[in-house]
Amino acid sequence: MINHERVLVIVLVLELVLFGVIGSNFLTLANAGEIIRASAEIGLLALALTPVIITGGIDLSVGSLLGLCAVILGVVWRDAGVSIGIAAPAAIAIGITGGAANAWLVARGVPPLIVTLGTYSLFRGLAEGITGGVRNYSNFPQGFLRLGQGDLAGVPSQTFVLAAVAIAFWLLLHRMTIGRTLRAIGFAPEGARYAGLSVTRSTGLVYILSGAAAGLASLLYVSRLGQAKADAGTGFELMAITAVVLGGTSIFGGRGTIAGTLLGVAILGVLQTGVRLADLPAELAGVLTAILLILALGANKLFGERSRP
Repeated sequence: MINHERVLVIVLVLELVLFGVIGSNFLTLANAGEIIRASAEIGLLALALTPVIITGGIDLSVGSLLGLCAVILGVVWRDAGVSIGIAAPAAIAIGITGGAANAWLVARGVPPLIVTLGTYSLFRGLAEGITGGVRNYSNFPQGFLRLGQGDLAGVPSQTFVLAAVAIAFWLLLHRMTIGRTLRAIGFAPEGARYAGLSVTRSTGLVYILSGAAAGLASLLYVSRLGQAKADAGTGFELMAITAVVLGGTSIFGGRGTIAGTLLGVAILGVLQTGVRLADLPAELAGVLTAILLILALGANKLFGERSRP
């Protein structure tokens, strides 16, 4: 049986070759760094959404929660006059709180799609209400901006954050008992309960981790762009979900890998940057992303993905 991740590697190589030929200054170390910078926030969200989707759930609120966390960062730092060293953990705490709210509602039997669709609007509405829809926080300390704009030994700073989070989720899913529990929940939630697995606790954990990732991603986002406003993270949830599904995680639950998700993020990042450097219409990136997603769904079924009526 052909391995889905090998197919993704082939697609990524083909992208690199194609845009290396038709793009301007595409195959350079500087451009590689820019791809990582631009993909880091989506990567963090996609990593956190992988276990969520493996359980058969979904979290549509991560982009909006990122925006709320970014606004809270600005409010605590500038309006409250607190140091950035305290404002940053406060933003992550808001992300964890938002994730916990999702977890609490899902644990009480409300479908994840409905829960996170509601909190998607709630978090964005709160961000817009706090800022009046127009207030923009900027002029952050240079030390903080280095997190998103600086580098270490020529490697973008975000790389180390993304790598650390990827390792943590890889251990969670592939080397810890809870990873098997999450897959069992995705395959058959009731069967997992009858087997004595902690379905409620395990499911709640992945939504809390998703919220924490949104909070951390907000720090990378604000430090990269140097500003925090209510529309931060708009559309990020769809890009992250696309990367996860493209990476081979079954939308029905029970199957998925961190390596596949990272490859999905890389493919999307290279595609968007390549289209821009090749002077192709920006809309083409969206069209090609949709085609890749449809092909990935077909490939999942072809390679033995579990389908349900």
